[in-house]
Amino acid sequence: MKASELRAKDVAALEQEVKDLLRAHFGLRMQKGTQQLTNTSTLRKTRRDIARAKTVLAEKKKGASQ
Repeated sequence: MKASELRAKDVAALEQEVKDLLRAHFGLRMQKGTQQLTNTSTLRKTRRDIARAKTVLAEKKKGASQ
């Protein structure tokens, strides 16, 4: 997911996106733990998507409070 796509969303949608990404990352970690995950690069991608979404969310919250 690109940062420009995230910036187009509002705060509530970003919070939901972070929640969904965290849930997906947890599922991937469980698959890795049970030796069911074949493409381990998805863990890195979801972790970076979470960070990207949290960064945009923090920017929006900071901008709204000023």
